[in-house]
Amino acid sequence: MTETVSSPSADVLRSLLAERWSCRGFLPDPLPRETIDEILELAGRSPSWCNTQPWQVVVTEGEGTDRFRDGLTSHILGGGTGGPDFAFPSGYSGAHRERRLECALQLYDAVGIERGDREASGRQTWKNFELFGAPHVAIVSTPGELGTYGAVDCGVWVSTFLLAAQSLGVAAIPQAALAAYAPFVREHLGLEDDRLVVCGISFGRPDPDHAANGFRTTRVGAAATTTWLS
Repeated sequence: MTETVSSPSADVLRSLLAERWSCRGFLPDPLPRETIDEILELAGRSPSWCNTQPWQVVVTEGEGTDRFRDGLTSHILGGGTGGPDFAFPSGYSGAHRERRLECALQLYDAVGIERGDREASGRQTWKNFELFGAPHVAIVSTPGELGTYGAVDCGVWVSTFLLAAQSLGVAAIPQAALAAYAPFVREHLGLEDDRLVVCGISFGRPDPDHAANGFRTTRVGAAATTTWLS
């Protein structure tokens, strides 16, 4: 095992990465606007290709969150059309399938869903569209002309947002599920036609008693994903 290299900054980052988790049960209380502003300012320091900073973010609060949540769920239940702006994975195989399955089984075990219970797992999946009860959601979009690389830069922004939130005691979960209904999201939020929806991030204070918050996913070591060339 490689010895850990330490410095004050690295120790802070290591701690934030170790503590951050995807919250699936929130308290309804809204966050102070200044807390959200600070998270957004920190996230805005993210690097991007040629410093294009392509992310545009719509943040909901109060009735704005309720309208988005109610509108999205009504749209889906009413048979409204969907479709992501960026193609979802065509499949999962090998280690990727194993890691995905491990995460799902951890969640199902935490909330008491038996393996193979499609009805119960479907109800859990539906909570994505209810924003897991979060008081806020951030919808992230990128200009269409930047294509995949604009989305990559937005992914960097999302990662920084999550760590910034963690540093301020705010729980969050990035959600590709919301991008599955990109046309609705674009229309509901009044986004320009040329903006592509990357994902959403539901966030707020975590509910410490919610069963879905009772597990943590694992990470493979760098050796499993790194090839050295000397």
